[in-house]
Amino acid sequence: MTTTQPTRTSRWTPSTLRTGPSKADRGFLGHPRGLPWMLNVEMWERFSYYGMRAILLFFITDEIANGGLGISPNTGQTILAVYGAAVFLLSIPGGIFADRVIGPWRSTFYGGIVIMAGHICLSIPIDSLAWAGIVLVAVGTGFIKPNLSTIVGGLYDQGDPRRDTGFQLFYMSINVGAFASPLVTGWLREHYGYHAGFSAAAIGMAFALIAFVYGRSKLSAFAFDVPNPLDAEDRNKLLLISLSSAAGIVFVAWALYLLLGTWPDAIAYTIFVIALGASIAYFVIMFRSPKVTSPERTHLRAYISLWIGAVLFWMIYEQASGKMATFSKDFTDGKTPFGWVISPEAYQSVNPAVIVLLAPLVGWFFSRRTGQRIPTVIKFATAVLIISVSALMLGYGFQSWTGGTNLAPWWFLALVFVVQTVGELFLSPVGLSTTTALAPKSFASQAMVLWLLASATGQGLAAVVIANTEEISDATYYYGLGAVTIVVAVAIFAAAPWTQRQMADVDASGPAR
Repeated sequence: MTTTQPTRTSRWTPSTLRTGPSKADRGFLGHPRGLPWMLNVEMWERFSYYGMRAILLFFITDEIANGGLGISPNTGQTILAVYGAAVFLLSIPGGIFADRVIGPWRSTFYGGIVIMAGHICLSIPIDSLAWAGIVLVAVGTGFIKPNLSTIVGGLYDQGDPRRDTGFQLFYMSINVGAFASPLVTGWLREHYGYHAGFSAAAIGMAFALIAFVYGRSKLSAFAFDVPNPLDAEDRNKLLLISLSSAAGIVFVAWALYLLLGTWPDAIAYTIFVIALGASIAYFVIMFRSPKVTSPERTHLRAYISLWIGAVLFWMIYEQASGKMATFSKDFTDGKTPFGWVISPEAYQSVNPAVIVLLAPLVGWFFSRRTGQRIPTVIKFATAVLIISVSALMLGYGFQSWTGGTNLAPWWFLALVFVVQTVGELFLSPVGLSTTTALAPKSFASQAMVLWLLASATGQGLAAVVIANTEEISDATYYYGLGAVTIVVAVAIFAAAPWTQRQMADVDASGPAR
């Protein structure tokens, strides 16, 4: 009798699960028959998430008479940064809940229901429901984010050579959904209002749930297992920790509200403190653990500079739906010489489109550069330098084009997105791979959480900085951010030889032999 049997016999667990080895399951283009359904789920879930995000700032900051919430642009940008950080922070309890309570399939399913409920709330023209909807979408996404990819990974047994290709298809489905959704929700927003756009996001999530339920019988038992179920003592301990954490968060937020005077500022600081505090705690725990060997501590020391670089990278990159959305709406002339007009939301489709086009080229460049492979730390430093260049470009954009009749040409912001996407291709896949390579064996999962916390910390830091720079121009904001990031990039380059030596035994990206 196994500890996961109750999960397998629940009413959600189908009786037709795959029981044989994954290599024998070739029902979809040589891949497991459950893969196309998970690709559908991811495509529609990303359609839902990015479609909602594409119009969220405009909804928050537009006049009440136009169907918006009438909040200032600076506060709206702060809220968007807080929202992005919260999604990554909530993936931590989402992962814990799956591992210890109900398994990845049901965690993903319930997360999808919560997301759809959030979009439905946003589609109803009542202000209080709008805020509830934003919270629900963040919570639901936190439950899906760490678990859907886990289910896809579970389609392949250890050593199955098709795994990498399966995840490439999964990555493509992400970008298909991310590309289409801003175009659809932007068109609906323009012709029928914000709530119609949010309705499209709800419909997209409904399609994802339908595919998810239909495809469950084509998965393996892994998707429904609880790998580390709670016993009675653990359950009480988790409940106590959860209640204590919630009480602590409420206390910190309330104290900061009394100190700062506004809830947006208080929440921004709270999210940043939680993200940074959790990150520091993970590093300290791993460094002090007797389960971590001396070589593993050496790897962790090398990882610190990479993690800091990732924080600054995501701080700038994830403002696509914040300050960059403001630039697209108020400072960009979307008229092209081809006779069509680019909507403000459409600029957020540039990134996934460029990823699809450039990912193979960048991968080829990494592997074929005159017989040499680029060291990991150099890729990180290059990504940070590239994102700093994009910040300087945005500083120039805000300085040169001030709105009204003085608008940036349609191609300028698209070019900034292209530059940022090249940076992402240098950092994101390499970061995931490096995190798994440098993680202590006893903390493999926690190290992946630490990687997610880099984005949460970056976006939390962005929220705090935006909240405190309302009095300065956006040009000054981006020039300052670009200058700081360049200094960090140069520091990572300077420390690269030392960093590479600390990770030389696990990094296969050194000189080819």
